[in-house]
Amino acid sequence: MTPRIRIADRFTKQSADQLVTMAGAIVTGLTDNPAFPAPTVDLKAVQAAADELNVALVARAGGGGTTATAEKRNKQKALISLLRKLKHYAEDNCGNDVAVLLSSGFQAASTTRDYSPLAIPSILSLNLGNRGELLLKISPIARAKCYEVQMAEMGAVNVPGSWKNAGVYTSSRITIADLVPGTTYVFQVRAIGSSGYTDWSNPVSRMCA
Repeated sequence: MTPRIRIADRFTKQSADQLVTMAGAIVTGLTDNPAFPAPTVDLKAVQAAADELNVALVARAGGGGTTATAEKRNKQKALISLLRKLKHYAEDNCGNDVAVLLSSGFQAASTTRDYSPLAIPSILSLNLGNRGELLLKISPIARAKCYEVQMAEMGAVNVPGSWKNAGVYTSSRITIADLVPGTTYVFQVRAIGSSGYTDWSNPVSRMCA
């Protein structure tokens, strides 16, 4: 019998900054996702909770003292509560398909420790597609169930900006669309299998046309 796919419950182990980033990925993944048509929590409420936590972080960093620290903790707990409700919804509605689950923005918990780690994939090529598209070719990895891609816009002095989830794919040939022509993007990829996630590949960049 195939073990039921579970989502890694690592919320309390994440920093507040990491929770804000995680919440953003989940809101993006669940928004208009046909596999998850009726989230049990209003996604706008999740984004609002993440924004409030971010504001509390700024206040604490500005020297708000114990009051700001307590406010940050309260906002953090509120966001975790919402994310846990969505976690159960995603687990119940993914059809026990890891690729579908990962499309929600959540990460799957490993269900087995018996398999050897996967090899780390690499981006073999990054070419221009249609306008606003870049085409990634990834080295196929044995026993990989799918590939997760993250991307960032290249900032000043060739330093990537914030990394964003760019999707989960079952093919090693991937089209990334809706990009801004004239902008340079940086990509990394990792493989996902029964043994969990690999490390991220080396970054590869290219300007979109």
